Amino acid sequence: MAVEDVMVEPWYMMQMVQAFLQAPVYHIVIEVLLIVWIIGLLFSKSYRIQERVQLTEKEKEDLLAEWKPEPLVPDTPEDHPALHPRVVSGKAGLKVVVDGKECLNLATLNFLGMLGNKRIEKAANTALYKYGVGSCGPRGFYGTVDVHLDLEDKLAKYTRTEEAILYAYGFATIASAIPAYSKRGDIVFCDEGACFAIQKGLLASRSKVVYFKHNDMEDLERLLKEQAKDDKKNPKKAAVTRRFVLVEGIYMNYGDIVPLPKLVELKYKYKVRIFIEESASFGVLGDNGRGVTEHFGVPIEDIDLISANMEMSLASIGGFCCGDSFVIDHQRLSGQGYCFSASLPPMLSVAASEALRIMEEKPGIFEELRTRCQWLHAKLSSIPGLKVCGEPISPIMHLQLAAPSSRAEDTKKLETMCNECMNQGVALTVARYLEQEEHLVPPPSIRVAVNVELTEDDIDHATAVITNVAKMVL
Repeated sequence: MAVEDVMVEPWYMMQMVQAFLQAPVYHIVIEVLLIVWIIGLLFSKSYRIQERVQLTEKEKEDLLAEWKPEPLVPDTPEDHPALHPRVVSGKAGLKVVVDGKECLNLATLNFLGMLGNKRIEKAANTALYKYGVGSCGPRGFYGTVDVHLDLEDKLAKYTRTEEAILYAYGFATIASAIPAYSKRGDIVFCDEGACFAIQKGLLASRSKVVYFKHNDMEDLERLLKEQAKDDKKNPKKAAVTRRFVLVEGIYMNYGDIVPLPKLVELKYKYKVRIFIEESASFGVLGDNGRGVTEHFGVPIEDIDLISANMEMSLASIGGFCCGDSFVIDHQRLSGQGYCFSASLPPMLSVAASEALRIMEEKPGIFEELRTRCQWLHAKLSSIPGLKVCGEPISPIMHLQLAAPSSRAEDTKKLETMCNECMNQGVALTVARYLEQEEHLVPPPSIRVAVNVELTEDDIDHATAVITNVAKMVL
């Protein structure tokens, strides 16, 4: 065997030499150049020392004097509203004292008049002395108090879902819930008029976001059809891609209601999950204030997740999500606002619980609120020069100019109107947006909020003031 190995080796060498001689010239040249290049890399220095220019002390001082750093943020105009906030003294109930002047309050989102309710104040005051002010810890680290569990249980029963979860900050509720489920590679179909909290949640999820025209189910179906065609081209990818549709019950920036029955139809047709942000519709729509599902008679089981803050109808702080147990339990491990923020102060949990109890005891309050919304909507619709945006039963309405011009000019006119209305005893506010970060900035508008405690005389007085100011400014 050893002799045969010795005889085979020269034969292999001869074969290699013959193959080298028979190879094209350009092939040999390229191989030689590559070998030379590799050798050069091995023996060359990884960096070159650049010659340094020695500056005198005077030259250094001159350079430092000439250097002007770029501003961290753009300059803020001196007349920007954020630099001159309105100061509220006392409770922001039906009447509010702003900058020392008492006004009829059409600005704050106290839909059911719970702010200032004596029962709620008494319950919160008792909780304050029992639990203290704050919780000083996230829910998973000694921040869970018995009143948190009690409120979660009440919310689940009230919304007729299996389970609910509390967040300490309303904005963070939906902004934490979205990235808890939707991840990189998933697809979210979102209304282009969605509120800023939803947009921040989408950004945190790193999912592919497809916006459909505001409240346009036909455009949504068109996009779902296109996605279905793409899925057929790549079935393996489609099998692991989750699809979500994100809407609001009542849109904060527009005041209109999502057409939920059609949305549920699309859900089962195209196999998507529905998330609804119901901050403005919870405690408003439906015979018992359960929101847009009760309003349309849609079974709650058809919705995968419902989110709402407690800063409007419940007049407290924080927010909640509700749904099936396995959906909610997932947030307890991956909802950032739940895991890393200090839990809701116990006294605010008690305040929300008491407000929820009042809602259960007085189901007629929701019809009263919707009646006042219709009264105000009808009155505002008759004001020349202004256009009312929003459903008649929505407690959030937007007054836009009937003949708009430039955004800056329209905003200035509306601000002038709000200031003059304030002088005449009606508190209003121009809707504000982070224009550089919003996906779609709505037209300039005055946001009007309805309170169930408004009387016909209050509504007549408010519309008379707005009408007179509109004639004066427009």
